[in-house]
Amino acid sequence: MRIAVAADHGGFELKNQVVEWLRADGHDVLDLGAHTYDRLDDYPDYAFLVGEAVQRGDAERGIVLCGSGVGACIAANKLAGVRACLCHDTYTARQGVEHDDMNVLCLGARVVGVELARELVRAFVAARFQTEERFLRRRAKVLAREGAREGEG
Repeated sequence: MRIAVAADHGGFELKNQVVEWLRADGHDVLDLGAHTYDRLDDYPDYAFLVGEAVQRGDAERGIVLCGSGVGACIAANKLAGVRACLCHDTYTARQGVEHDDMNVLCLGARVVGVELARELVRAFVAARFQTEERFLRRRAKVLAREGAREGEG
């Protein structure tokens, strides 16, 4: 799977580990930065890079990290076709994909530890959207509200 990953200064160190884990598991990683630590960078810039990669189809899924994960999640969800969620447990990371077609995982690097982050990433990447009628119906309502067509995002 091709996965776009990015982080601001708050998620910089954990992002580098996430990239390594994904590559070790055989995924094609699009590392969108930050590539150097800059305490003055801003999470929206990185959330938008990941969201735009997902929008364009350059990546099937994305992962964005910041200090709490909240800002990255808010920013990523401003983009049509992006369904981002902040996850602190593996159930949500998996179920968000299976039932809600979540395509961007947001992580708070100052909130989750390294081992939990690894479990969250693996749960997110391993999950597949279930195409039962109720899940398709719900996704269609969300897409209609944002003005997207059914096949987008």
